[in-house]
Amino acid sequence: MMTDLMNGFPPSPQGQVTLANWRAAPFNRWAFQHVREIVPSADIPHDPARALPLPTAVMDTGSLRIPDPQGGSITLDAFLQRANTDALVVLRDGRIVIERYANGMGPRTPHILMSVSKSLLGLLTGIVVAQDKIDPDQLVTDVVPELVGTAYEGAKVRHLLDMRTGVAFDEDYLATSGPIVEYRKSTNWNPLGSGELPSDLRSFYQSLRTSDGHHGGRFHYVSPNTDLLGWVVERASDQRFADMMSNCLWKLMGAECSAYVTVDRLGAPRCAGGICATARDLARVGQLLVDGGVCAGTQIIPPHWIDDITLSGSQDAWADGVFAPLFPGRKMHYRNKWYVDVDEAPLLFGLGIHGQSLFVDRRSRIVVAIMSSQALPLDPAMISLTMSAVAEVRSALAVFG
Repeated sequence: MMTDLMNGFPPSPQGQVTLANWRAAPFNRWAFQHVREIVPSADIPHDPARALPLPTAVMDTGSLRIPDPQGGSITLDAFLQRANTDALVVLRDGRIVIERYANGMGPRTPHILMSVSKSLLGLLTGIVVAQDKIDPDQLVTDVVPELVGTAYEGAKVRHLLDMRTGVAFDEDYLATSGPIVEYRKSTNWNPLGSGELPSDLRSFYQSLRTSDGHHGGRFHYVSPNTDLLGWVVERASDQRFADMMSNCLWKLMGAECSAYVTVDRLGAPRCAGGICATARDLARVGQLLVDGGVCAGTQIIPPHWIDDITLSGSQDAWADGVFAPLFPGRKMHYRNKWYVDVDEAPLLFGLGIHGQSLFVDRRSRIVVAIMSSQALPLDPAMISLTMSAVAEVRSALAVFG
């Protein structure tokens, strides 16, 4: 089916990727590498003069075996095929040791990160905090007074960072109606229905007026929290998100290619899931964390912010949240838009629907960037298999020279 998508002039009706089907399989296999042809976007430029080289030291993965929940074990390539993986880049000590591409993707192809975008905003927020433009203990309404009267009244920036607002919102990715669908329409991710007037992301927040708990309580995954954090960062810095991401992170960390982010009809960025970048550049983000926030002698991310991600999250809040069953038996927390497996060295990671992820093992200096076009937004079996695959890759690299 991949070869039938968007082929011809024009493509056949059954092979057309549109705003109505772009996140559904099999159309997502094409769409996730061509997002800006479907949704408006803003550039996140890189600086070619600062591109960080990634030398190679290719690892033989022939003997690597991943436990198969269905019994026995499978090879790495079998895992990648089962997980509908479009790109895999693994770094050890800043060198590419494993690299795979599929579905027409290559080293310079941008791919949507989905909610790994949130983790990038978490890093950018740390930079802005270090510039004294935001205080995590500030009330959101102090920065964005337009939120007075909504369910975000009384929430702090810290609650946005850690997904601990008491805002009633059902993050049901398979819903066909309700707030999440209206949210997607406001961000240009879903088409409008017949007779519907266009909306926009910032106006959408006026519809969120119901609370389902107190701010600072359980881990409660609400994607609009992250887009609101992006608005807070823009307002506090008086700069566009795309420009800040470019100047404060993307250029300085040595990205090889420009990235981009989807925007609504008024230019508001989809910080919660709309960043598109190459797999190598996503791996460079992980390498920046491995290196303590430093690239080419420049301190980009404050080291205390990385330590805060690693050490300061609430395991109790995580255990009371809806995502804990996706990671059974693991001690976890969520801090500054990053997941942390506390027992695993620890392991920091970003996670996005349809199989996007970035894993960072700072102690062993290992980074694993994965981009996929899985059929289901959240597939517990695929998440479990991916965690097993990453564990086996880390174990194999422990004895790799």
